[in-house]
Amino acid sequence: MAVEIAVEPPLQDDVRGLVAALNAYLIPLTPREYQFQLTVEQMAEPSVTLFVARDPYGSAIGMGALKEHGAGLGEVKRMFTVPEARGQRIGARLLQRIEALARERHIDRLVLETGEAPGFEPAYRVYERGGFQLCGPVLDYPDSGHSRFYEKKLS
Repeated sequence: MAVEIAVEPPLQDDVRGLVAALNAYLIPLTPREYQFQLTVEQMAEPSVTLFVARDPYGSAIGMGALKEHGAGLGEVKRMFTVPEARGQRIGARLLQRIEALARERHIDRLVLETGEAPGFEPAYRVYERGGFQLCGPVLDYPDSGHSRFYEKKLS
């Protein structure tokens, strides 16, 4: 299936649908107080760039965002592919686009926080295949035992 990935504004109904589907998947996996989800309104802030993957019919089937923190630091946020489209390396392609944009913007370190529980294994595979390595806590995320942290140095 031909999939197009482009920067898009997050305040769209189909992006809201992706966010809702991602949240529905995550909520049962980790205690709520250890989930650090950006809303579509937060993704509309200037420090965030959202990539949306669309199938040939124009349906939104995946997303991933770059949040810039300044001083050469970027964060990967809201990575998700709908279940029907998994196995097509859409997550890997989204991650590549996020990394390419980070390099263009002279970001030299990408970090991310994801859950530490059964159900997150597909995310671990995407990040590790994309060259991310486990690291200690990043940014202001707590070291709660409910999070796993990754980084990738780009310089």
